[in-house]
Amino acid sequence: MAFVRRDRPARVPGAGGTRARYRRILRFAAWNLAVTWWFELFLPRIGLARIAGRTRSKRMQGFARNFHLMAVELGGLMIKVGQFLSSRLDVLPPEITRELEGLQDEVPPVPFPAIRALAEKELGARLEQVFAFVEEVPVAAASLGQAHRARLLPADAADTGLSNVVLKVQRPGIDGIVDVDLAALRKVGGWLSRIRLVSSRADVPALVEEFAQTSFEEIDYLHEAANAERFEAAFAADDRVGVPRVAWERTTRRVLTLEDVTAIKITEAGALRAAGIDPAEVAPVFASVMFDQLFTTGFFHADPHPGNIFVTPVSAGSGGHPWKLTFIDFGMMGEVTDSTRSGLRKLLIAAAARDGKGLVAAINDVGVLAPSADVMELERAMTHLFARFGGMGFAELREVDPKEFRDFGVEFGDVIRSLPFQFPENFLLIIRAMSLTSGVCSSLDERFNLWDSVEPYAARLLRDERGNLVQDVVQQALDAAAIALRLPKRLEALAGRLEEGSLAVANPRIERQLARLDRRARRSASALVFAALLIAGAVVRADDLVLGSVLMAGSVVPLLHGLWAGRRGP
Repeated sequence: MAFVRRDRPARVPGAGGTRARYRRILRFAAWNLAVTWWFELFLPRIGLARIAGRTRSKRMQGFARNFHLMAVELGGLMIKVGQFLSSRLDVLPPEITRELEGLQDEVPPVPFPAIRALAEKELGARLEQVFAFVEEVPVAAASLGQAHRARLLPADAADTGLSNVVLKVQRPGIDGIVDVDLAALRKVGGWLSRIRLVSSRADVPALVEEFAQTSFEEIDYLHEAANAERFEAAFAADDRVGVPRVAWERTTRRVLTLEDVTAIKITEAGALRAAGIDPAEVAPVFASVMFDQLFTTGFFHADPHPGNIFVTPVSAGSGGHPWKLTFIDFGMMGEVTDSTRSGLRKLLIAAAARDGKGLVAAINDVGVLAPSADVMELERAMTHLFARFGGMGFAELREVDPKEFRDFGVEFGDVIRSLPFQFPENFLLIIRAMSLTSGVCSSLDERFNLWDSVEPYAARLLRDERGNLVQDVVQQALDAAAIALRLPKRLEALAGRLEEGSLAVANPRIERQLARLDRRARRSASALVFAALLIAGAVVRADDLVLGSVLMAGSVVPLLHGLWAGRRGP
């Protein structure tokens, strides 16, 4: 057996260590906030904005580099924070995101004696009594825990149907480290909430609390085990997806025992080709599986980086795909509410149609933009984006003149950063999942075009949502009718208020103008309902002849009403 002698476990940071950690995080945040205030707020106010602009890029790079070093040294949640910042291309400058995008959740491993001590305490027995074999060298070491290959004893293997497993154990003392890191982040969030420039764009304390909830769930291995089984159930009938089984008898809140499903890492192109698998064929399948999670099941893997996805060859006699995508590490999962999923579907359909204005409307429906946002510039920028770059794959984008990219990037970034964002629950996880998905697909096939996967998926969603489309049309018709019915009363009320004021409006000319405005409103409402029913009927008729024909025939009623309303009266 590969067990070492029982040495003294690694020392867990005491109260002094946690206080020093807390103070270091706050000192780092306070210093960088002070520097930012001086250069970005104070100097511009006294007419020295040019000085601030000359040093901005260097300062941003320095901040990101120093944070990177601190995160690697401290581990804990600081690495998670860095990964979150690296995905915020919408509000953070590229100098920061580029420096942090290589920040991996890998830290020096905990010595095996400390891992042994914690695992034995959790399982209530010596490892030799539970496992036939445990590798002392971890297969992976992360900031919150590390994993070791192991093998169950014959009796347990017969009961569970598992033999080779992965033993995942929390880093000793991680609970205390997470508490300290969250306390520091809450303090920094409170500071940021007092800065008007920041508070007008995002509710930072709320973001910290969402991050805290995700972190607590990630260090609860019983929660992760339940997530794995829920994910497996969602894809039970899909031969493209594999999930490791859980050995519940050897699982606690701090110890997780899973089936060893190690295979070919999804981005190892050479190994894939050696196994007879074309990486370019893996990319669209992976994108489709991620879209299914986000837009269909509503329960998605929020950390689909290459280390968490394997491509597993399947025997030829099993039918279906000759390989499958095997997901691991279900600590960071997200859920999409029904309303958010409906908004995301509209967003997907608008993106597939290269409809910039529709995309912005869908973003509004999801709730990402604050109600006060002026979206005209964003609509123009998105329309420009689709018109110029929408149909290009990664390799084609590399052939575009870099100056054109820079010019558009500056313009688009200014528009994005000028808008007040607000993030619904779990939306940051959605952004992270889609960002990682795009990166993995591009590494598998540099000519991969995400739109090629979006378009057929959007078409299927449109067919599936046919009933919802009809409901939307009916609702629009009812809304238009309600507006038309309320408008005369509003006009009468307005006329009444004018008559009661200092202006004399008892004038036949004004009354005729009000009547004409009333008729125009009624005609516009009728035209809107007519067009909505006619278009909906044409769309639905391709799949449902009867329903489509009924809608198209029904459009005659508002058309006649519009004509009648236009002829009636003076």
